Amino acid sequence: MTLVDPRKTFGATVSDCALERPEIVVLSTDSGKSSGFGAFAEEAPDRYVEVGIAEQAATAIAAGLATTGAIPVLCAIAPFVTSRNFEFFRNDIGYMKQNVKIVGRNGGFTYSELGSTHHSLEDYALAGSIPNVVVLAPGDAGELRAACRAMLDYEGPVYMRIGSGPIPDFRDNREFVIGRGYYVTRGADLTVVTTGYTSILVREAVAAARAGGLDVELVCVPTVVPIDAGIILESANRTGLVLTVEEHYEFGGLGSRVADVLSASGGARLSKLAVPQRNQPSSTYDDLLRRNGLDVPGIARAMMNVVQSR
Repeated sequence: MTLVDPRKTFGATVSDCALERPEIVVLSTDSGKSSGFGAFAEEAPDRYVEVGIAEQAATAIAAGLATTGAIPVLCAIAPFVTSRNFEFFRNDIGYMKQNVKIVGRNGGFTYSELGSTHHSLEDYALAGSIPNVVVLAPGDAGELRAACRAMLDYEGPVYMRIGSGPIPDFRDNREFVIGRGYYVTRGADLTVVTTGYTSILVREAVAAARAGGLDVELVCVPTVVPIDAGIILESANRTGLVLTVEEHYEFGGLGSRVADVLSASGGARLSKLAVPQRNQPSSTYDDLLRRNGLDVPGIARAMMNVVQSR
């Protein structure tokens, strides 16, 4: 299985689209090369805007460019384009319904050693709380490419989270429809709902659980907002048990969105595997996952615990 850098994959996909579509403009806050736009900056310097370390200014510039018919793409470290400039995101982009695409890279724990200031564990909640904003979290490389194209085709503000560690490149040309989830496995014992690059580890844990006799149904929802209520309810009504798994705080993210869906219908019990609502230490990425039960053994244990508590 081929592994690729999600940042380079993202940058290359957006760059390819931009070379075909002159309305696409890329903005950087001193991180263009890290976001995969080094070559694009040389090929199309008139459509590459380097703002410097000033995310609020870059967001305002992106909003202004959108009023001219451009499709601005601003990519930077996830907490800096969500937490740091939330007011600009909310007012200049969301409130004005500007056709701006804001992409947070190194989401979740992936800036692990730099600690809580660089962890992005509330980005789904922050971006998802803004009216009119779509929140995307693609997983593997094929899904990331498709999500980039769907994001650029969508008319309106979008936030997308990507990671930094290597991700598999399945090359399956899967269709990406904003607001739609899909089944990875079908089963009767438990529904597992996940999103983003977390789905890569969840797939591994589900495969091990199924090999051990646990009939797990895995649903991936690469769109966090709007959530695919239809597929979640369809699966939950069949299994009666739902476990959400995400690299995000336990409140305000995928689990909260699924809870809203289930509470409106009843009938299924929900458990959430997410990061507890407290600051996390500086450590390696793998250690942070392990501490929070988000590694493969931890996810497998959570699945078994949910089923055994039925």
